[in-house]
Amino acid sequence: MDYEFDKAAVIDHLNKILELELAGVVRYTHYAFMIYGYNRIPIVSWMEKQAEESLRHAREAGELITHLGGHPSLAIGPLLETHKHGIGDILRESLEHERRALETYRELLSLVKDKSVLLEEYARRMISEEEMHQGEVDKMLRRPGEMEPFTGQGEGS
Repeated sequence: MDYEFDKAAVIDHLNKILELELAGVVRYTHYAFMIYGYNRIPIVSWMEKQAEESLRHAREAGELITHLGGHPSLAIGPLLETHKHGIGDILRESLEHERRALETYRELLSLVKDKSVLLEEYARRMISEEEMHQGEVDKMLRRPGEMEPFTGQGEGS
């Protein structure tokens, strides 16, 4: 196949995505273990779903890497352990992880826009999903009744 984009750069970005998503599997699984309190069950369930989704995203990135003739990375993205396990702390860390992933998907889109329908549609779909995740976490960090987006200034829940 003849590609109109920088294949090596695209594979590199897909590997970054793979690594970030695998880190998400580990991160969300760890977070699920560390949730305590009255709201534990629904929050653990949400964290487990995020881990499953991260694994699905990692698999999809890996499949695209091999589709392009590349080699999927065995590395896992950054796993910062802050030892802060309050729900608000965990959600703020999650929000930062989602922001990093969103930035990487946007970089991929800039590499393939108007050059590959497959990769452009993939990047757009993933950007949409990551923006939805950020919105969910943002709402969870707001105090009840707050309408404005979370800014990181307050403690959150």
